Amino acid sequence: MWVGFAFGSAVLAGLTAVLAKIGVRNTDSTLATAIRTVVVLVASCLMVLVVGSQSQLAHLSASTLWFLVLSGLATGASWLCYFRALQLGEVNRVAPVDRSSLLLTVVFAMVFLGETQHLETRLPGLALIGVGTWLMATNGRAAEEQSGPQPDAVPGQGWLPWAIGSAVFAALTAILGKVGISEVESNLGTAIRTVVVLVMAWLMVLVSGRRHRLRVPRRDLLFIVLSGLATGASWLCYFRALQEGPASVVVPIDKLSIVFTVAFSLFVLKERLSGRSALGLALLVGGTLAMLA
Repeated sequence: MWVGFAFGSAVLAGLTAVLAKIGVRNTDSTLATAIRTVVVLVASCLMVLVVGSQSQLAHLSASTLWFLVLSGLATGASWLCYFRALQLGEVNRVAPVDRSSLLLTVVFAMVFLGETQHLETRLPGLALIGVGTWLMATNGRAAEEQSGPQPDAVPGQGWLPWAIGSAVFAALTAILGKVGISEVESNLGTAIRTVVVLVMAWLMVLVSGRRHRLRVPRRDLLFIVLSGLATGASWLCYFRALQEGPASVVVPIDKLSIVFTVAFSLFVLKERLSGRSALGLALLVGGTLAMLA
């Protein structure tokens, strides 16, 4: 059952990236992150009520709550970096770097969770993923000019440090989340983490002087909300899969979202895929499948 949840997370995560890209065309990325977090929190709280897990709140151990909070902080940092990278660069270049968090996640899972099974297939798979990510992120083509005003845009490789930051924090999210939901129902764990992300995101809006940008175009707001709904559904699937399956397998399946992200970016955003990027994508998928063997 957890395999189905993991693949559901991948499809929804792929859709999230494209919806988010459209939503930040004319809206500050930090503000967009804060808005979509509200949507994710509402969705996750509704799921808690549906499954009736709110009663567990009174019985959470301090260690479980601590890891959920840390996971939420890592998620918030990852989102802030990811949205900023999407605002500055193309989806089919940013997403592969973000998805390279798989490399760190597997290493962390081996070191901290003791998941060292099947290294003979996982290590070659990681190598393929690393090469594929490098090919897609360095395809030699400058990012296409964004439609609409982009006052904060930075030319060239300005998106790359943000995408790398997103990957690092996403890896930490997976490991901390795996530990944090070991003794709590996955929907409740997701809701608690989202509260942390919500507080963090709005604090960033306030302290970064973006209060004057609180007006969001209706079209951007629509796509930000849709992105939040897709993210909430993806999270619920992802953390349910993490609760039932090994992190070193669940995460690679989730990272197959890159296939859906690239497909959506081709058909919706009209971003071209060079031969170099196509080869990189093939290596990413091949490496991920090798890790599942």
